Amino acid sequence: MDDSECRAPDRLRALPSWLLNQAALAATRLVGQAFAATAMRRYHYSLLAALDEVGPASQADLSRMTTIDRSYIVATLNDLARRRMVERAADPSDRRRNVVTITSAGRRQLRTLDRLVGNAQDELLAPLSTKDRRQLIALLTQVVDHHAAASSATAGM
Repeated sequence: MDDSECRAPDRLRALPSWLLNQAALAATRLVGQAFAATAMRRYHYSLLAALDEVGPASQADLSRMTTIDRSYIVATLNDLARRRMVERAADPSDRRRNVVTITSAGRRQLRTLDRLVGNAQDELLAPLSTKDRRQLIALLTQVVDHHAAASSATAGM
């Protein structure tokens, strides 16, 4: 088989869902490769980014913000705490709940990860112009926000 015969069928290549999935696979691979040398993963980055942006938060709030399952949140926060990138403390208003805060070491690591993920984004979107990249991000944001809102509305029923 030559390369043209290994190409996905046109029927698939015409499906936005298939194309998005293929792009997501490439993005996951590129970000994973970028983070490999740091022994950090996408979940680490997501949690550090959320804490840096919103400040101290509960584990449950972090799960909702990042869409990371609560069971993975605990394991990932344990790892970040062991590395002294986050701190946990009992919530003064509800002792049953932990509040998580990013540390200065966590912020330093986040800056490194920001650079690495930025490089991975550049590699992923290499065939696109700056204008096309902005347009793609805007369109994907619309799709994601629409389905997040629909999901929230359904969950509230």
